[in-house]
Amino acid sequence: MDVVIPCYNYAHFLPACVRSVLDQPGVDVRVLVIDDTSSDNTPEVMAELMAADKRVEGRRHEVNKGHIATYNEGLLEWASADYTVLLSADDLLAPGALQRAASVFEQNPDVGMVYGRVVYYNDHNALPRVFELPTTSRVWRGDEWIENRFRSSRNVISSPEVVVRTKIQQKVGGYRADLPHAGDLEMWLRIAAVSDIGYVSGKPGAYYRVHENSMMRTTFKSVFADLEQRRDVFDLVLAENPGLPARLGTLARKAIAGDALWRAVRLHDRDQLDGTEKELLDFARETYSALEELPEYRALVRRQRFSPALLNRTQLFLAPHAVKRAKLWVGTQRWKWRGEW
Repeated sequence: MDVVIPCYNYAHFLPACVRSVLDQPGVDVRVLVIDDTSSDNTPEVMAELMAADKRVEGRRHEVNKGHIATYNEGLLEWASADYTVLLSADDLLAPGALQRAASVFEQNPDVGMVYGRVVYYNDHNALPRVFELPTTSRVWRGDEWIENRFRSSRNVISSPEVVVRTKIQQKVGGYRADLPHAGDLEMWLRIAAVSDIGYVSGKPGAYYRVHENSMMRTTFKSVFADLEQRRDVFDLVLAENPGLPARLGTLARKAIAGDALWRAVRLHDRDQLDGTEKELLDFARETYSALEELPEYRALVRRQRFSPALLNRTQLFLAPHAVKRAKLWVGTQRWKWRGEW
């Protein structure tokens, strides 16, 4: 199993990340660390790791190439084992994750990608306690998995929990530089268009670090970028796979518009009206013209009838909102646990 670890100024995370790969039981692993011209002590740390274990290789770019080019260098030019993992230097593989994924591949030759549960954390030295159930697995036909993604319009995968069959990865090609916010979603859909998809539940597959510099930080600028690029991804996948039913495009756009409207609703609830809510409404209408049929639109209209000060003072919609958010939270945990969200 080949593991590609891109690293940019993450020297302090790198040893734990590499160790989480080298300690995987039941599989033979190789590791390639690619230093994309870091300004910290990544070269020294990388050299120490290479000297300590011959399974670790290292490369350093003379000029910063960016994350997409670095990903593709490892996945398309270096990887040669049966299965490949792309692992950020600040993330960790969970114990036994690669062996569990390999088992799904071996039992299902049509599976091109296997993913699992991901655990979010912020401290290598204090990983969260994880409730584990007996390991089980599930396989979806590629078209079935694609339809589930279009229906929800969301990416169910963080990234480090993914293992890809190398010949499939190299068949579909690398990540797209024009989709920096949603390139991973496009990649998963591209893989599902040519293979089946497996999921391992019970024990986690990886730990995804959330921290100050994490790309998971959300600003309104990044929110719009995420919404726009998710819409672009689903439009692109439909255009490049004419065999997919056109109705999927409507499902995705409807769900993305609902997401934008719900964000506008939350701005009303928080009395944070600065014009962003109008931009979200315009985006939603541009994405899906039949807004009036969406419950999120009706929720927004109800809030627009009252001043933010009155809503904030009286908490007029607090109870319905709390109930809906509770249902969404419970549903999200169920979907994430089963890999269906």
